[in-house]
Amino acid sequence: MSSPEQLPQGQETGVETPRVTPEMYDRANKQELGEHLTEHESAEKQVEKARVEALENAISVEKGGAEKTRNPSNDAPIRRRGVISKKDKDVAYKKHIKQMQTELPALQRTFSRFIHAPVIERASEALGATVARPNAILAGSVVAFVLVLAVFLTAKYFGYALSGFETIGAFILGWIIGLIYDFLKIMITGKK
Repeated sequence: MSSPEQLPQGQETGVETPRVTPEMYDRANKQELGEHLTEHESAEKQVEKARVEALENAISVEKGGAEKTRNPSNDAPIRRRGVISKKDKDVAYKKHIKQMQTELPALQRTFSRFIHAPVIERASEALGATVARPNAILAGSVVAFVLVLAVFLTAKYFGYALSGFETIGAFILGWIIGLIYDFLKIMITGKK
């Protein structure tokens, strides 16, 4: 059997909420009261109209969402299907950068314009794809730390003086190891 909270299948509640608009309310008031309203009655009418609008908003929120007051043709981007072209990506990127730069303070905005200049961005991407690879820099740092620590402890034990090139040389060696690791990883897995 069904519980008291549930209705048997196929049976409808038959209760519908009347859809009252402010215009319908105005028409009914004009018919009842005539066209001659005093200021007091006009104020009461405006209060009642506000109540009706609030009730409508509450009902629409209850049914699943408030209606937007914005004009969708001005702000909403047009959704389209298919592949996004490079031109569309560039336009969206430039629009986003401009919008973000307007929110920055003057000094940061100037720095952002410099950093996001096309020449600087291309140079940065080229360096990041070749020389300044993350694994190469990480490997260089780790190898430099380990080798310099070993050389320093050995030199201190035997009483030798260090020249200062040890750290740079160890970093270059680790950087080369990191580049070789990246190259082999890409060759084996095929993924960057």
